[in-house]
Amino acid sequence: MGDHDKEVWGTLTKFMLGLAVLAVVIFVVAGSLATGNKEAAMADGAADMEKAIAERIAPVAMVKVAGDKAAAPAAKKSGKDMYASACFACHGTGAAGAPILGDKAAWSARIGQGTALLYSNAINGKGGMPAKGGRADLSDDAIKSIVDYMVAESK
Repeated sequence: MGDHDKEVWGTLTKFMLGLAVLAVVIFVVAGSLATGNKEAAMADGAADMEKAIAERIAPVAMVKVAGDKAAAPAAKKSGKDMYASACFACHGTGAAGAPILGDKAAWSARIGQGTALLYSNAINGKGGMPAKGGRADLSDDAIKSIVDYMVAESK
């Protein structure tokens, strides 16, 4: 190798070494700056997250009652109304083998077993039907009202 080649390699080596030292310095400085702001950033992020969650789960509307009087109870829905909103999807179409409302042949054997068993099956679930038809928000009395309606319509 000639003197000129050695000089080029020496210069190139010094340049690469300088870049490596500069990269290390930048890395160290950036790391120390990030650590200082990291705790503040995490606190801000947590506050923003809490606010976002609170907004997502906030009620859509609020009821304001004038004075100290208790709010009037909601109107009691009939078995027919609750059937339409809770049971029609399966018992109106026969989905998952559900007996269709009004089908006397499909309901006669069930009705013959007694309303106590019908209530129990509707409340606790049976076969492909989940407990309360998947409507855990309905009371046992509401389910019994629906069963009474369905039996009356299927006799």
